[in-house]
Formats: sequence, structure tokens, C-alpha cells
Amino acid sequence: MDNCSVLHLLLMIFIMPGWLGGDLIISRKQQEIRSSKASRGSHLRVRRGWIWSQIFVEEEDPTPRKIGQLKSDYDTGDFTTKYILSGEGAGEIFIIDEYTGDLHSLQSLDRELKPFYILQAQAINRRSKQPVEPESEFIIKVQDINDNAPEFINEPYISSIPEMCPTGTTVIQVTATDADDPLFGNNAKLIYSILQGEPYFSVEPKTGADFAQQ
Repeated sequence: MDNCSVLHLLLMIFIMPGWLGGDLIISRKQQEIRSSKASRGSHLRVRRGWIWSQIFVEEEDPTPRKIGQLKSDYDTGDFTTKYILSGEGAGEIFIIDEYTGDLHSLQSLDRELKPFYILQAQAINRRSKQPVEPESEFIIKVQDINDNAPEFINEPYISSIPEMCPTGTTVIQVTATDADDPLFGNNAKLIYSILQGEPYFSVEPKTGADFAQQ
């Protein structure tokens, strides 16, 4: 194979540690003021609501672990509130402690196959069986790790240029993709560089455009 007939490109991936935390979210969808008029006037009742943090689970982690907690403002810690989980993966991938509202993941997940799960939570009074909170929907996001190698599109790339072409002549445009999450850290960031061919050719690190240098 001629030294310059085919350009071999090396992709370099830079990884930055991600942030696993989340801002506290207080669901006040049901927080409304109800007024009822009695014979001697009226009174106001403030309805409280669900409290939970943004819930993430890192992909490719097979270890069962606690990933968050769902809790009602009405829960005083006397275990009279029962928490019920339903929706995508409930009972198989995710379970909830019916006494504390602690959420646990049970198996390894793949973000590239499914990036999030939509579930519903209920809180009922254990004695009366009446709802303490209305059913509420929440999302568990699968957090990306750098587990996918970048791939060239339509390789192999073969190109030719005229003899004595001027410096800066475009030789070929190469393109690669990465299945990791482009919105999380630099897991899907691509930087192009030449493995063989310098100093006769150069590549634009961000675009993958190759140019003649001499």
C-alpha cells in the first residue's frame, strides 16, 4: 500500500468526569389552596406534595444500589404511608421501599438502548387505603459513560490529488460518529488527527477535512 494513497486517521477521545448530582425538585403540582365556606365564614387549606431529587443511574453498572427517594410531605416517619411504584421497569429494573420511598436499581442499563424510564409513584395511607398523594409521574435518566468507540462513516476513504497541487488543496473529507451522549461531558467529542502522512498532509481537528501541505 502506498504511503499517501490512503489516509489512516486516529480518533482521540477526551473524557471529563461527569456530575452525578441533581437539584432538589419539589413537586407542587398539587399544591393549591382550597377554600370552603362554612356557616360562620371560610378557611384555607394548603395541600402539600411530593418531594424528590432528580434521579440518575449510571449505565453499565450491574450492582444493585439505592438511586434516590420519593417522599410525601405527609409522611411523618411512622410508616403509615405506603409507597407504590409502577411504569417502565417497575418491579424488574427498579423497586421502591414501600415504607421509606427509597428507590433501588437492580440491573445494568444501556443508555444507547434506552436513555430514560418513565414511572409513576403513589402514596397511600396504610390503614385507610386512601391516597395520601395523587399519582405522580417522574423520570429516571440513564447517565452516559464513555463506552462506545467512534466509527468512521463510509470507510475506507480513498482519494487522489494532482501532482504539484498548491498547499491547502482539499484532499478528502472524513466523518466519524460516536454513540455516546453528546450532552454529557466530552464522551462523544471527536478530535481528528493523522496517524500517517505528515508532513505532506494535515487534517482539521474539528471537521475532519484533509489538506495537502507540500
